[in-house]
Amino acid sequence: MRVLIVTHYFPEHGSGIEIAAHQLAKRLVSRGFAVKWIASQNTGGGPSEAEGARPERAWNITERKLGVPYPVWSPLAFSRLSQAIRQCDVLHLHDTLYMGNILAFAAARRAHKPVLVTQHIGVVPYRNRVLAATMEIANRLVAASVLKRSSATVVYSSITQNYFSRLLPASFRFSWISNGVDACFHPVDEAERQLRRRQFGWPNDSAVFFFSGRFVEKKGVRILRGLAERFPNHLWVMAGSGPEKPEQWRLPNVRVVGQRTQSELVRFYQAADLLVLPSVGEGFPLVVQESMACGTPVAIATETAEAQPGVAEVAWSAAPDVDSFAALLQSILNRPSMLHRRRESVAAFARREWNWEVCADRYAELLRDIGRPSHLTRATSRLVGAEA
Repeated sequence: MRVLIVTHYFPEHGSGIEIAAHQLAKRLVSRGFAVKWIASQNTGGGPSEAEGARPERAWNITERKLGVPYPVWSPLAFSRLSQAIRQCDVLHLHDTLYMGNILAFAAARRAHKPVLVTQHIGVVPYRNRVLAATMEIANRLVAASVLKRSSATVVYSSITQNYFSRLLPASFRFSWISNGVDACFHPVDEAERQLRRRQFGWPNDSAVFFFSGRFVEKKGVRILRGLAERFPNHLWVMAGSGPEKPEQWRLPNVRVVGQRTQSELVRFYQAADLLVLPSVGEGFPLVVQESMACGTPVAIATETAEAQPGVAEVAWSAAPDVDSFAALLQSILNRPSMLHRRRESVAAFARREWNWEVCADRYAELLRDIGRPSHLTRATSRLVGAEA
């Protein structure tokens, strides 16, 4: 079966969406699928030819100016995208609102190709009212329309599912498939963990709080600045890049290590005491899974903790503001033995719940199902009925 994957960027952009797409693409190839992956070109290398990666030229001005990752594809890219869709058996979209994804969906409908959508996020609560209103309108007019007419929709966050349930018919059904975690993310014993800290030059008499992700508003970067100011005796290590510039905060306890590969991030997770991620509007961030798989506890926003069953029982959470997170961190620091006890429970949870091989098997089954001729006949009838 020929599967065409469309995302807005490739994994080197640093977003969990593309990283998850890459992990899935590799496993679909190993399961006998012929995979082609199209996304916009950005800096760095993309996935290997084995995953069928093909970059397309795009303008990335909205992310550079506004911190909104929305690449604008070139006209030539649309032509090649349409051709690739005519040659595939199933189109797999990761999210619905990006320009390339919208045009890919339109081309798939014209070619009567089945479409699988993995909807990663619902709505991002931008502080900018224009951006917030624009996304809400786009979800209602575009995203909901795409989901209604897709062959199947996968979610892995109750936040995303609940949001779109309000915009879709009561009869609409979601498929739940969690993202997995790559096996490279794993715990180490305490001696190895301390060795990692010495190699990084981290203190052994104070906590090390870790953040990994884009330096943008929705990740809670401004909250992190307030927390770093309130906890000056503890080290804050920040991996990533973006329009927000933590290196300009002039805080001696903040160390920015830039954007890192997954193999490099593993060592940071393993060595840190706690991942701190006060993000909102993300569904369920992959970095939370990666940290827990490495045995590193997490402090996350309450909505994130409630996004997947069982997470709230092993994660610490608070409202996404400085005061609430400061109170949570202080309570953890007051009882340092909790951090050590929590390491084993989060690692065990990750091993049990986020196995990529199981997730890939479920995707493979779903792709084969919607690619069957009988399903295509039903899907075409549904599309004709929707247009009538």
